[in-house]
Amino acid sequence: MIAAADTATEVRTLDANQLLSQVGTGNLFAISGGRVYKSDNSVVMPVAHGYYVVISLDVSDTYTVRRVYVRAGKATVKGTWADIYADIVGEAAYQASCYA
Repeated sequence: MIAAADTATEVRTLDANQLLSQVGTGNLFAISGGRVYKSDNSVVMPVAHGYYVVISLDVSDTYTVRRVYVRAGKATVKGTWADIYADIVGEAAYQASCYA
């Protein structure tokens, strides 16, 4: 699927359940209808028409939210929000899902 690229040498483990509670149920259903793919260091939420919202944990204990477009097996990052704190990660993820 889509993996977040870590540029730092230190890897932080992501607690996906905690991240999803910080995003919030309302935002989760508004973004992807409740569909979530979890990996070691990121959470991927499919939006529609080939767009995905990818949230990954940085070594600085902040989040990076990316809007990714996938077509023909090629993933293109369409937008990146870095240094997102836990209290606004839900709003940043929702804004990333608004691709039109």
